[in-house]
Amino acid sequence: MYVERILEKKLDKYLKTKEIIAVVGARQCGKTTLLHHFMSKLNNKEILSFEDQELLQLFSNDIKSFIEIYVKGRDYLFIDEFQYAKNGGKQLKYIYDNFKIKIFISGSSAQDLAVQGLKYLVGRVLVFNLYPLNFEEYLSFKDKQLTKLLLEKKVSPEILKKINKYYLEFSKFGGYPRVALSETLDEKKEILKNIYNTYLLREIKEILQLSDNSKLISLMKVLALHSGNRLNYEEISSSVGLSRNELLKYLAILKQTFILFEVKPFFTNKKKELIKSSEYFFLDNGFRNLILNNFQELDSRMDKGLINESFVASELIKKDLELKFWRTKSKAEVDFILEKEGEIIPIEVKSKISSENISRSFRSFIEMYKPKKGFLLNYDFVGEKMISGTSIIFRGLVETTKII
Repeated sequence: MYVERILEKKLDKYLKTKEIIAVVGARQCGKTTLLHHFMSKLNNKEILSFEDQELLQLFSNDIKSFIEIYVKGRDYLFIDEFQYAKNGGKQLKYIYDNFKIKIFISGSSAQDLAVQGLKYLVGRVLVFNLYPLNFEEYLSFKDKQLTKLLLEKKVSPEILKKINKYYLEFSKFGGYPRVALSETLDEKKEILKNIYNTYLLREIKEILQLSDNSKLISLMKVLALHSGNRLNYEEISSSVGLSRNELLKYLAILKQTFILFEVKPFFTNKKKELIKSSEYFFLDNGFRNLILNNFQELDSRMDKGLINESFVASELIKKDLELKFWRTKSKAEVDFILEKEGEIIPIEVKSKISSENISRSFRSFIEMYKPKKGFLLNYDFVGEKMISGTSIIFRGLVETTKII
């Protein structure tokens, strides 16, 4: 079955423009499926994959023959796994500059795709990130009627409770499409394990040119345990057996391959606010649960607060928003801060909440920065109240995709 992706609507808008469309994202997040589905609506097209070594060699060593066979007379060209082409950018630039054809490419690593192609295509390419399913996409596969209700301006607590049943599963197994499509719990676990071992570990090992991935596996475990906390680089380096520079390199690759994302501190006053040490989250909760070998029900977990925070952060990152956190030296804190079009938006994540349950830290941020609005996300309390001129909006966790 095909899970409808929100990115498809974005691609529609650029179908008639000349620029090359590049879609990048983690392995098994659905890039090939999305683009095949998108291309199925188009006529006079050519769909290729550079996993085919013979095809790759033709493109790399005999571009004129490649053009004769696959470009001339076509309106659309799609090349999957484009990162395998070592001089792909130069070749693609030649096609772009000399032939009237709309080109789509995809790649599993943002770093590899940039190295092999994008640097030659400045002004000629539009890059889109495809992530594992966000909750809206996941719910649309599970229950289209509830998805319509979720997207309404106001969602009642009763409807939120119905939707939360799906959230419990999503927070446990995450949003990789093949996992979402699987019916049994054992199958979901097995597919997650396969993605981890066969695709992600192998790809990162190749990128880092590791002969042994034991330190990488140890680092992933440590990062899963420290997820959502400010990292002490020296402590982690020591526990895993990596130098600081090696650790930073590993972290950079884990970000570029869409496994982790970094949340940096928000500050304007260096004397009062923390300005160093980022927090790292896994993009997919199911992936973190696999590493920890913990698929317990959410309410029985010691880290359920972190899982909820990870969910909210991931949903916002999947919208390509830049996320920060706020901490002061006096230990006041707000989970997440968004800066959008000059507006500062604080976001606090709780499980249960009432209109009076607003933390002292959240109030401190409001008094200091006077934002127009702030969000308190929780399971099922909805409402709105004013504090010191700031509109405090209470919404369900599952509404994260639509709050900004």
